[in-house]
Amino acid sequence: MGEQFNAHIETLHERHPQSPTQTLETPPDSTSQSLPKSADSSVRTQSPTSGAETSHAAVTGIAHSSQNPCKIPIRPRKIRKFSDPSSSTNDKPSPLRATPSSAVPLITTCNVSPTTTTSARNRRRSASQALPQVIKRICADGEVELALRHLRAADPSLTPLINTFPPPHFDSHISPFVALTKSILFQQQALKAGTSIYMRFVSLCGSEDSVCPDSVLSLSSLQLKQIGVSGRKASYLHDLSNKYKSGILSDDMVVKMDDRSLITMLSMVKGIGTWSIHMFMIFSLQRPDVLPVSDLGVRKGVQLLCGLEEMPTTSQLEQLCEKWRPYRSVGAWYMWQLVEGQESPIAGSTLPLEGNMMDAAVAVRETTS
Repeated sequence: MGEQFNAHIETLHERHPQSPTQTLETPPDSTSQSLPKSADSSVRTQSPTSGAETSHAAVTGIAHSSQNPCKIPIRPRKIRKFSDPSSSTNDKPSPLRATPSSAVPLITTCNVSPTTTTSARNRRRSASQALPQVIKRICADGEVELALRHLRAADPSLTPLINTFPPPHFDSHISPFVALTKSILFQQQALKAGTSIYMRFVSLCGSEDSVCPDSVLSLSSLQLKQIGVSGRKASYLHDLSNKYKSGILSDDMVVKMDDRSLITMLSMVKGIGTWSIHMFMIFSLQRPDVLPVSDLGVRKGVQLLCGLEEMPTTSQLEQLCEKWRPYRSVGAWYMWQLVEGQESPIAGSTLPLEGNMMDAAVAVRETTS
C-alpha cells in the first residue's frame, strides 16, 4: 500500500516538476506570464479605476486558468497602482501645476510698468522745468507789426480800427512784484483814487524801487489803513509778500512761467483774481496772447464790433476772438480803444495814449460798469 502511494507521488513529480510551493516563490514577472491571454488582455484593457478591482480581476483569471493543474488558487502578489501625475483617480481635472521654466518659452512684451512710466514722465517734467522758458513779449522787435498783419488777415472788421488808432505799445518799467501790489491797490477803486492811494503807498515804503516783500511786511494794517488801504487789502498785500519771501513765488519764476502755470500760481494769492492776473499778464509781462474774458471793456468792444444786442458771455467771447490767436492781447487793446472813443467818430479820431495802458483799461472798465 505504501509503495503504491510513493509510486503515485513520483509519477506526479515527473509530470509536474514545479510544486505549488515553488509557484508561490515565483517573481512577479512569472505571475503575469502564467496568465492566459484572455485574462491578461482583460486586465490590461480595464480602465484604471482602483487597485482593488485590478487585484480581483487578476485572482479570477488565475483561478480559471487551465495552466494550474492542481486547481489550487494562487494569490498573486499585490499590484500597487501608482497614480499618474497628470490625472487623478477620481477622473477629476487636476489642479494647475507649475510648469518648469524651460517648458514655457519666454514672451517678451513692450509694456512698461506704471512706475517706470511715471518716473520717466517726472524726469521729463523736471528737465523741462529746469530749462528756462523763452516767451516772446509783444514789445519785441517786429512783434507788433506781425500782430497787426495777422489781425488784418484773420478779422477784416479790425482793419478800420488798426488804420485809425496808433499801433499799441505796452510799457512797463516796474518789477512783477510791484505790479502785483499795484493791481491789489487799484481793485474796486476809481482811477484817481487808486492812483492817489498807490502814490501814498510808495511814499510809505520810501520809493517805488524800495517796494519789496520785506518793506511791505514791515507795514502794519494800521499804517496801511491810514493811507486808505482797507484791512482786507492789507491782508492781501501781506499774503503776496509772504509767498514771495517763502520762495513760492519770485519775479524770475513769474517771468519764465507759461500762461497756464502763471494763472494757477497767482490764483493762490489772496485778493488776486482772474481779471487782475490778465491785466498783469498783458501790461506787466507783455504776453501777446491773453484774452481778458471777465473785462467789461473787452466785452463791450466785441459787442460794438460785431453789432450784438447784448454783451457776449465768456464762452461767446472766446469763440468770437478765437481767430485773433496768437495775438489776442492786441485785439483786446483795440477793444478798449473802441469803447473809449465810441462817442466820437472813428474816422480821423485819435486818442491820447499818455500814462500806463493798464490805467486806461481801468478807466474803460469804470465807464462800462
